Amino acid sequence: MTTHDVEIAIVGAGFSGLGAAIALARTGVDDYVILDRGRDFGGTWRDNTYPGAACDVASNLYSYSFAPNPRWSRSYSHQPEIHRYINAVADEYDVRPKARFDTEVIEARWDEDAARWVVDTLTDGDENTYRARHLVGAVGPLCEPTLPDIDGIDSFGGTIMHSARWNDEVDVTGKRVAVIGTGASAIQIVPELAAIAGHLDVYQRTAPWIVPRTERPYTRAEHWMYKHLPAVQTASRAGIYVFNEFVAFGMTYSPAALKPVEILARANIFRGVRDPQLRARVTPHFQIGCKRILRSNAWYPALDRDNVDVITDPIERITETGIVTADGTAHDVDILVVATGFHVTDSPVFSRIAGVGGRSLAQVWGETGMQGYKGSFVHGFPNMMLMIGPSTGLGHTSMVYMIESQLKYLADYIATARARNAQRVEVTAQAQDRYNSGIQHKLRNSVWVNGGCASWYKDAKGNITTLWPGFTFDFRRETKKFDTAAYDIVGADAVTATPAAPATVGA
Repeated sequence: MTTHDVEIAIVGAGFSGLGAAIALARTGVDDYVILDRGRDFGGTWRDNTYPGAACDVASNLYSYSFAPNPRWSRSYSHQPEIHRYINAVADEYDVRPKARFDTEVIEARWDEDAARWVVDTLTDGDENTYRARHLVGAVGPLCEPTLPDIDGIDSFGGTIMHSARWNDEVDVTGKRVAVIGTGASAIQIVPELAAIAGHLDVYQRTAPWIVPRTERPYTRAEHWMYKHLPAVQTASRAGIYVFNEFVAFGMTYSPAALKPVEILARANIFRGVRDPQLRARVTPHFQIGCKRILRSNAWYPALDRDNVDVITDPIERITETGIVTADGTAHDVDILVVATGFHVTDSPVFSRIAGVGGRSLAQVWGETGMQGYKGSFVHGFPNMMLMIGPSTGLGHTSMVYMIESQLKYLADYIATARARNAQRVEVTAQAQDRYNSGIQHKLRNSVWVNGGCASWYKDAKGNITTLWPGFTFDFRRETKKFDTAAYDIVGADAVTATPAAPATVGA
């Protein structure tokens, strides 16, 4: 086993981990390492290779503002292109030498005496330990697939694949295929499979709201302007951003304002499905925006195909040969595709991070729910900043905007710790409690609370701990500067801060 001393260990090499590395490098910090279990940069855009994988945020907004891409091929980018973009940015900013790929983080634990994080890793069978002054958790929420808790799922004799662990060697042509789930991944997978499968069953527990996907190829003229007149692409990005923020207003403050979006979604159903009975089955019974609003032009026509059945009867069990529904019907299946999402509020990663007293994030959040301060710091976990932490998720626009807001906070945090020669930086319990009370107060009138749906936005206690309530520019204002009054800072040249009234959400 080899031990490495570094100032900062970044766990994760997706949009947020790469962004963290670039933010540090741009401020002159070079003593850091990036740890990731994958083969290169990309995170979820590296791992999700299922047919039809694409982004539902417009290309010009789903990218770093400091690294615009004038070569996007389409108005909405697909997985291979986003993966290439992320790696191209890594090379542009020369951070690849700092990355340790194919490296699994086994455990990260806080050493109070040394005031360091001890990160144990495994790379090709070799054990390594990194002792870091600061830990940046950049493991995104959509990284640990969840399998449905269905009786007999382990007994299935055919091929089973989770959407996030796709096996390209499996040929579905002419096969009997079942897809469990109707979320963001499923609506992209199903049209692709429906075109080549012999028969496709789609198991729907809850019908999603889906609006048209305004995707088109960029023209040669647009590519020329984006390259030679970058202000044009900047203006496009700004326009997309502003439009999306109107949706945020409806979701958080006035759900009635989302009625035009609902009308658009209902028209999408009417246009794509001929059968009135099928239309009724695929029409949601909750307020639009309560669950993630999806985008597709192909989902409803795929469900309307003669070789596709939408099954709404609950699954009772899975057998060696297929699926048995609650009405007693046995459905034979060759290939089972599980598109049931990810462990978001209960990620296995949480059990691998142990803070003060050896208590893991899983233990702490199991008692309190997933809470933090500005989506970045958690009381009891000194010198650790999370990217895309609690209450930072979005249902209307680009997560890259939120990530970039946190990058500013990260850079200021490290600069502050360096300037004060700080050995230990921990958000106070008072600041964290005050902040989370503000979050819940702002959620009280939101569609997520009052829209009549269940979703992964909520934790096991029914609390909404994943979403940012309101406009994203408010979050950027919140994270503009590292607010030392909310933290206990201990070091050779620092004093323990007396917690003043820290900024609260909406203040």
